[in-house]
Amino acid sequence: MKEQTLTASTPRIWFVTGASRGLGTAIARAALAAGDKVVATARRREALTDLFDAGDDRVLTVALDVTDQDQVRAAVDAAISHFGRIDVLVNNAGYGDLSLFEESTPENVQAQYDTNVFGLMHVTRAVLPGMRAQRAGRIFNISSVGGIVGGPSGALYCASKFAVEGFTESLDGEVRDFGIRATVVEPGFFRTDFLEPTSVRHGANPIADYAPVAEALKTFYDSRSRNQAGDPDKLGQALVTLANADNPPVRWTAGTDAVAMVEGKIASLQAELAAWRDLSLSTDGDFEFREEAGSSAWG
Repeated sequence: MKEQTLTASTPRIWFVTGASRGLGTAIARAALAAGDKVVATARRREALTDLFDAGDDRVLTVALDVTDQDQVRAAVDAAISHFGRIDVLVNNAGYGDLSLFEESTPENVQAQYDTNVFGLMHVTRAVLPGMRAQRAGRIFNISSVGGIVGGPSGALYCASKFAVEGFTESLDGEVRDFGIRATVVEPGFFRTDFLEPTSVRHGANPIADYAPVAEALKTFYDSRSRNQAGDPDKLGQALVTLANADNPPVRWTAGTDAVAMVEGKIASLQAELAAWRDLSLSTDGDFEFREEAGSSAWG
């Protein structure tokens, strides 16, 4: 790794996966607009050429399929060889399988996790040693409001994003001592191609009993496509703000719809906990137990 001292005026080096469209493109452009440098990655490198100026020496475009560990290592090595370091990792690559669970296949489940969870982990694992060595870094894992609020047609997608939430929260606790912070980003509906056929997937194994609800959900999502309230450019600008924050949040929710849904989830959790509190508390044994302060791995 090239030695480089980072000062307040030194441009940050961003590594953005899934930068060829949607939120990934907006985040990369926001970083460039802020005066930083960007490693923009996508499965097809040529998909990046029309989005980023080939003559701009602040941009490095790299082919990357996050499910391929060899490509991940090669992409991270190329970034460090070219720019000397990675300061901000944005794990954005992913897609939504909005199948009803019983209409999905095991292969659908595996593919959803391969990209949304395991791919994200592959990239993070490759980037962390450099961040740890430089004792600084920011990691943004793009989840979804579906990572904290589940619902019909979210059995695969929401499950993968719930996993990203738990991973990020745990990781942040592991790397803070090295000057690294991890934030999970929970966007609501943003005006991207996420709900377009090129990105979203529906049930591969239709079942007659589910036909009414499956059709209603597909109609709902189709009506939302390209008609979402969220502005990708504003989300990109917000991530630049978070990257520069001294104490960024572990979770950050984006969009008025997402905020309302998270507030509803918090209220639901509180009500459910209160309703069943006595039963919950009744499960301790009668033996003597003394928990020392700070002894819990989760507290």
